Amino acid sequence: TGEALCMAACCNLSESFETSASVDVAYSDAATGAKQIRLLGLSGTYVQMLTENTPNIRGLAQSFGMEYIPGPWMEAIQVSKGTSSVLNGYEAIAGQINIEYLKPQTQDPIALNAMISTETHAEVNASGGWDLNDKVSTGVLFHAQNMSLELDHNHDGFLDMPKNTNVNLLNRWYVKTGDYTGQFLVRGLYDRRIGGQTKSAQAQMTTPYSIDLNTWRVDGFIKNGYVFDAELGTSIGIIASASYHNQQNNYGPRRWNAAQTNAYLNAIFQTSFDDSTTDLWDDHSHNLSAGLSVNYDGYQEELSLVSPIDNLNRWEMTPGVFAEYTYTYKDKITLLVGMREDYSTRYGFFTTPRMNLRYAPFEWWTLRGSVGLGYRSPNAIADNAAYLSSNRIYHFDEVNLAQERSMNTGLSTVFYIPMGNKELQLSGEYYYTKFLDGVIADMDRDLHGVTLYNMHDVADAQYFSHNWQVEANMEILRGWTMTAAFRYTDVKQTSFNTTANEWQLRDKPLQNKFKGIITTSYQTPLKTWQFDLTAQFNGEGRMPDGFVIPEGSKQYRIHNGYTYHKWYPQLLGQVTKFFRTWSIYLGAENMTNFTQDNPIVGERVATKEGHQFVNPHAANYDASMIWAPIHGWKIYLGFRWALERDE
Repeated sequence: TGEALCMAACCNLSESFETSASVDVAYSDAATGAKQIRLLGLSGTYVQMLTENTPNIRGLAQSFGMEYIPGPWMEAIQVSKGTSSVLNGYEAIAGQINIEYLKPQTQDPIALNAMISTETHAEVNASGGWDLNDKVSTGVLFHAQNMSLELDHNHDGFLDMPKNTNVNLLNRWYVKTGDYTGQFLVRGLYDRRIGGQTKSAQAQMTTPYSIDLNTWRVDGFIKNGYVFDAELGTSIGIIASASYHNQQNNYGPRRWNAAQTNAYLNAIFQTSFDDSTTDLWDDHSHNLSAGLSVNYDGYQEELSLVSPIDNLNRWEMTPGVFAEYTYTYKDKITLLVGMREDYSTRYGFFTTPRMNLRYAPFEWWTLRGSVGLGYRSPNAIADNAAYLSSNRIYHFDEVNLAQERSMNTGLSTVFYIPMGNKELQLSGEYYYTKFLDGVIADMDRDLHGVTLYNMHDVADAQYFSHNWQVEANMEILRGWTMTAAFRYTDVKQTSFNTTANEWQLRDKPLQNKFKGIITTSYQTPLKTWQFDLTAQFNGEGRMPDGFVIPEGSKQYRIHNGYTYHKWYPQLLGQVTKFFRTWSIYLGAENMTNFTQDNPIVGERVATKEGHQFVNPHAANYDASMIWAPIHGWKIYLGFRWALERDE
C-alpha cells in the first residue's frame, strides 16, 4: 500500500521491495547500476510486470524498467506468486507484479516529495489530480533525478554508481458517465547513465573505458468499460496499450543500439450467472470472464562486440483467446479455473491452463493452492545485458532460441492466532517451478563468455526451483508492528563442467540460498512520529567455475570443489516526523557497512598513488560477478507535502 511504501526511501519500484522477504532486489552488474528482482528464486525476466493490469516492463525495458517507476507515483503494489489469472496473458512464470498509479479522481490536488542522499543523489516528485467536472478528472505525475558525483569507494578505478539524469512525465484522464468508464494515460521519459572508469583512471589508460547509456521511452494505454447489467455484473472492457523504447548504449568498445515497438489489445467480457431461485441464501456465486487478446513486439537491434552479432532484428505477433471461471461458496471456497489458447508467429500454437483454489474452513485458517503453465519469448541480449559491461563473449543462435515453457505449483497456508486482544498471523508456503523447455545462460562453460543453449538440445537438461518461506507478523502494542520471515531457495540448472568434460546439474551461480528479514515499525499516538527498521540476512551462493578468490578476501569459502560467497547482513532504517500537511524523513541504508571485495574482476594496474585499477581491456575483465552491495553507509533526507483533497 501507499503507507507501506513510505516505510523506506522507495525512490523507485526496485527499492520498494527492501522490506519484503518474498522479492529479492540486487544489482545485476557492478558498472551500470541496473537492478534486478528475483521471485521464487527466478530472475525478474520470469515475472510478468504489469502497470494497472497492462503488461509493461518487458523486452528491452527489463534492465532499468523498474527504476523508471518512481515510488511516489505508486498507490499500491500487488504481488501474485506462481501462476495467476490468464486474463492478462501467458507470461507469468514465477508470478505477477502489478503496480497501481495514483488515480486523478482520488489523488491530492498538489503533492511534492523531494530527497537528497550522501551520494548526492537528488530527486523531486510532483503530482496533482483535479476534477474538471462531475464526469472528468485529470492528473499529472512528474519525476526528475540527478546524480553527478564520482564515487569510487573501493578504489578500483570504476564508478560505484553511474552518473544519472532522469526525467519522467505522466498524464492521465478519467471519465465516468452513466454506465461507461474510460481511462487514458500517456507517459514519456528520458534516462542517461554515464559510468565506467573514473577520470583519474582514464588518465592512466591509453584507451579509456566509459559506459554511456541513453534511453528514450513513451508508453500509454486506453481503457474502456461499459456495464450492461450491474446486478449480474455483466460488462465488457477493452484495453489497448502501446510503447516505443529506444536505447543507444555504449559499454567501452561495445555498442548495443536497440528499439522495441509494442502494441497490445485485450477485450474482456464478464458476467455472473447466479440463480436466485435455487440459491435462496445467496451462498454460491458463479462468474465467467472470456475474451481475446493480441500482442505485437518488433525489435531492431545492433550489437557490436569483437565480432558483430547479426540476425537480431525480429518481430512476433501473438493473438489468443481465453476464458476463466470463478466459483465462490460463502467466504470459504474460491475456485478459479482458466484456459488460454494462443498462436505465436515464432512458435506456433500453445495452451495455457491454470487453476487457483482458496479454502478457508475456519476463520483462523486459510489454505491456498495453484498450478499452471507459463510461457515467454526469450530475448538473448536483453535477458543477459549484465554481461555487456564485461569482456564475456556471447555464444548463441538467436534464430533458434526456444520458447520458454514452465510448470509452477504452489501451496500456502495462513493461521490467524488470537493473542489477547491482538492477533498473530503465521504463514507458510512452498512453490516448485520446473522448466519444460527454454534457454539456459551457462556461465560455467567459458570463463570469458556466456553460452545460451536450448534445454532440448542437451540430453536430460534440467532447470528448476524449490522455494520455501515462513512468515510471522503481529501488532505487538498499539502502533508497534513486527514481521519476521525466512525463505530458503534451491535453484538448480544443467551447465557444462569443463574440468569433468560433462554436463552436470548443480546450483545456479550467484543465487543466494536463503534470506531472513525482520522489520519493525512504530507510530506514536496521534501520528506525530514513525520509526521503521529492517534487518536482512542474505545467504551464500555458488560462484561460476573459474572464479578466482580475490587475494586476501575472507568473503568466500570452498566446498566440494566449488567456490561459494558467504552470507552477509544488511540494516536499514528511517525516522519520519509528521506535521499537519507535510512530513520530513531521515533514513539510512546498509548500516552494517558490508561491501563486496573487488566486485569488478580483472587484472590490476598499479598507480603512483598506490591504488590498483582494474584493466578493462584484459580478457578477464568482468563486472557481472556481483552478489553484495558495492558501497557502504548511505544517508538520505527528504520531505513530503500535500494539499489534501476536499471530501
